[in-house]
Amino acid sequence: MYLSTLRIEDLTDAQLTKLLFHVGEDDQKQADCIFVPGSSKAVDYKVPKAASLYKAGRAKTLLFSGGVSWDESKKPEAELMQERAVQLGIPAEAILTETDSLHTKENVLASLLVLDRAFDLHKMERVIIVTSSIHTRRVLLTMKTYMPDWINYSLAPVDDRTTKATNWFASPFSRKRVLTEATKLVEYTRTGAIIDQDLGDLLNT
Repeated sequence: MYLSTLRIEDLTDAQLTKLLFHVGEDDQKQADCIFVPGSSKAVDYKVPKAASLYKAGRAKTLLFSGGVSWDESKKPEAELMQERAVQLGIPAEAILTETDSLHTKENVLASLLVLDRAFDLHKMERVIIVTSSIHTRRVLLTMKTYMPDWINYSLAPVDDRTTKATNWFASPFSRKRVLTEATKLVEYTRTGAIIDQDLGDLLNT
């Protein structure tokens, strides 16, 4: 079963949980960089996870990506994430930022030049993706679509309090988030914006 063939309205809550929360576990491999796309709650949830991975020696560089402003400071999300990371003890020289992108596809595209300048893309081998669990599959497929195909990925998803595999269906707000994300996945594969994916028997087991 391919992602593009799904009808979101036909999926059960259990199937939606598998689609968005069962993308893969952290393989614990070291990488060239920890990639963190922005969001409204990235400072609270994604940055601490990325900082812990850095301190554990998983990568020597973090890349915060995002140009959207979420608060009265009007600072782009990448800068807010950078500030939080420094507060958590990450050296400023270990942080890269990209402040032009406005959505997931642009997070990846705008980060290509940043990564090339920092590492030379042809020398890169692995990137750790830190984003919300429900966003992980889309970020992974977007990176596989637009990044060089020799780069591998490790997944380090994070959850907020209300949108976890165990409780997203209990809140109208979280249910809307899940349905919106699942719809984007299907629509983007159908239009070719991201590569399609064979889900195998994921939704049948």
